[in-house]
Amino acid sequence: MDRIARLVAELTDAWNVNDVELVTSFYAWDYEGTDVGEAALQRGPEGIRQTLARYGRAFPDLRFIVGETIVQGNRVALIWTARGTHQGIFMNIPPTGRTIEVRGVSLLTIEDGKVTHGLYIWDVAGMLRAIGLLPEL
Repeated sequence: MDRIARLVAELTDAWNVNDVELVTSFYAWDYEGTDVGEAALQRGPEGIRQTLARYGRAFPDLRFIVGETIVQGNRVALIWTARGTHQGIFMNIPPTGRTIEVRGVSLLTIEDGKVTHGLYIWDVAGMLRAIGLLPEL
């Protein structure tokens, strides 16, 4: 397995066990990330720590299943499905107890063994439908 593919597999495993310290260790101090589900940019390991806390409070059983990993140079695309139960406030939405299954893509840049840039595009409308806030289309 390629070094970068192995790194992102280990990162995904750390997210899936909600190991905040381990997850943040994968991110560079100058990391910058954009998540379509967040208003502000993620900056540095602390930005990832805050994101992990928000998702962890809202979906404590959240797990990512990576369907495909595409590596090109120091860039990687992860095509994934996330599953979890809405048990805490998320996007100012009170917990519904409903299970979600959401698809998304993460585009990461890796430099010197650390994630330096991330773009996370996922089906926000699908999540809202799963928790009962949008009708089926």
